[in-house]
Amino acid sequence: MTAHIPVQRLMANAKDAYLAHLLALGTEGTRLRFGAPMSPEAIASYVAHIDFDHDEIFGVYGGALALVGAAHLAFTDDFAELGVSVLPEARGRGIGGALVRRAAEHARNRSMLRLYMHCLAENATMIRIAKRAEMEVMIAAGDADAHVTLLPATPMSHTSELLADRVALYDYALKSNVETWRRMGMAMAGPADK
Repeated sequence: MTAHIPVQRLMANAKDAYLAHLLALGTEGTRLRFGAPMSPEAIASYVAHIDFDHDEIFGVYGGALALVGAAHLAFTDDFAELGVSVLPEARGRGIGGALVRRAAEHARNRSMLRLYMHCLAENATMIRIAKRAEMEVMIAAGDADAHVTLLPATPMSHTSELLADRVALYDYALKSNVETWRRMGMAMAGPADK
């Protein structure tokens, strides 16, 4: 069993952090996330065009306040589409699964009927995460599509989401304080003697 991973809902002011996260995925990670190679300019354009009044970005912050995992949840009339990415050094810790669960709960509470994910058929990690989230996975022609029918929202699902938001904000505040003290300590130590 993995420990609880705080997943924070990000606001529009986190676009730079999200862009830095996507650029840090590297060539192979970017190809797996988007289904094709993408230039840094194309990734920057993708992030610039995210409508935070309509879509949601969720993130997991590491110790140095860098996004180690993120999910983009885009809404249509009756379903939500999810794209997930986790930095190579943070994989295998349950971050991808936590992002999927958090996004699914958010979509459920917004009266979405289905959650949908698309990935390359070779992306075994995302397919495994989708199956753990009880998504039906169909593989054809090198691509994999996964979807799950979402249950109707309940007072408990709304409460759960509210608590998840609060826990993630508290987690971020703690990490921010630790990072501030770390930087202050480095500044007070001054340059290393040679």
